Amino acid sequence: MEPRGVTAFFYVYAHRYGHFPQNSIEFWIFLRVSRNIKTIHTKVTQMLDETDTRLLAALQKDAQLTSNQLGDMLHMSASQAGRRRQRLETEGYIRNYVARLDAGKLGLSVQGFIQVHLASHGVENARGFARLVETTPAITDAWTMTGDADYLLRVYCVDLPDLNRLIQEVLLMHPAVARVHSQIAMDRLKTDGPLPT
Repeated sequence: MEPRGVTAFFYVYAHRYGHFPQNSIEFWIFLRVSRNIKTIHTKVTQMLDETDTRLLAALQKDAQLTSNQLGDMLHMSASQAGRRRQRLETEGYIRNYVARLDAGKLGLSVQGFIQVHLASHGVENARGFARLVETTPAITDAWTMTGDADYLLRVYCVDLPDLNRLIQEVLLMHPAVARVHSQIAMDRLKTDGPLPT
């Protein structure tokens, strides 16, 4: 087994079982179960180097950069930059490319955050609320939370009556929801900043 394959093997083993092989028996059992060691290579994501992080930082600022532009910024050929970008896409570092729209120009003048408390914490309640979140366009982001509230929602509405309808006629009408607490964003100091790389 080549050195890189050995390293890949240990990382895949640790990911699957929570620890590195403790002895030669564990090593060989897992090796025999893994019919083709090449499959291990594909499961191990390459570590990011400095050029990768610079490329990711650049694309977070402008996802429309061409391979030529990236190459100039990274001091490499366009084909090399293109291959790096493709690898980062394939490995899942770059999930997708989207357009950021101006909420104000779309008439969505109210941005709010809503803390949601469920009536109970059964599986069906959680699934039902997740379906509600998925099918309500005004809810753009949703997080499960530690602390008092179960969920935190980010919503965009046309005006305050529109926000009130969302709370009263959509959220509070759902049988899984016990109560909500809403806050309205007054000003936005930073907009969807890039992830630190």
